[in-house]
Amino acid sequence: MSHRLPHRVAPSPIHGKGLFATRTIEPGEWLGTYQGPRARRNGTHVLWVYHENGEVEGRSGRNKLRYLNHSRSPNAAFDGFELYAITTIAAGEEITIDYQYDPSEE
Repeated sequence: MSHRLPHRVAPSPIHGKGLFATRTIEPGEWLGTYQGPRARRNGTHVLWVYHENGEVEGRSGRNKLRYLNHSRSPNAAFDGFELYAITTIAAGEEITIDYQYDPSEE
């Protein structure tokens, strides 16, 4: 069974390409997993995850989630490498995250 994710890549008014909802997405809805090889240093599409045990893990994005753009008012957030909606996202709206996440602020 194929599981079609509710987003597509398209030109973004924020920067380059972005990820856009193809239907209304509800808060808490899973939007995908950030997939790619393990990263050893920072790069354009690297997502760093700070684990509770103090370990830091990075992945160099190879799927559509690498096109997520930054917003100071994001509508999605990562829990580890899993992306979830944190607000209702309308069909056609760009899905954004906050690049400035600081785990020490929690």
